[in-house]
Amino acid sequence: MEGEKKKKKRKQRRLSFLYILGGGLLKEDFFVKHIRTVVLIAILTLCFIGNRHACLLKIRKIDTLKQELRDVQLESLSISVELARYSRPSMVEELIKKQQIDLERATTPPYELYR
Repeated sequence: MEGEKKKKKRKQRRLSFLYILGGGLLKEDFFVKHIRTVVLIAILTLCFIGNRHACLLKIRKIDTLKQELRDVQLESLSISVELARYSRPSMVEELIKKQQIDLERATTPPYELYR
């Protein structure tokens, strides 16, 4: 009779939230026998959580760098288009006239000198 009462009392303690929260679960035979395994699992869990956090930070950094790269590529493209526009002969002549520089277009074609 007395053995059955102890078993019932133990089962009630196992089901109680305060029993688990208070650390009574850690006094059970299973946890005492396998404490090394439980500690190893806890350490590995913390390592995995830390690794995931580090990976998420790196992914965010990669995304911001990709966005910066796109912005710089678009800026480079717009600058090269503007440079191509200003380097056209008609645009160069127009700029020379606006700034009143005394230059004229060559009337004779260029020729090569041989040695």
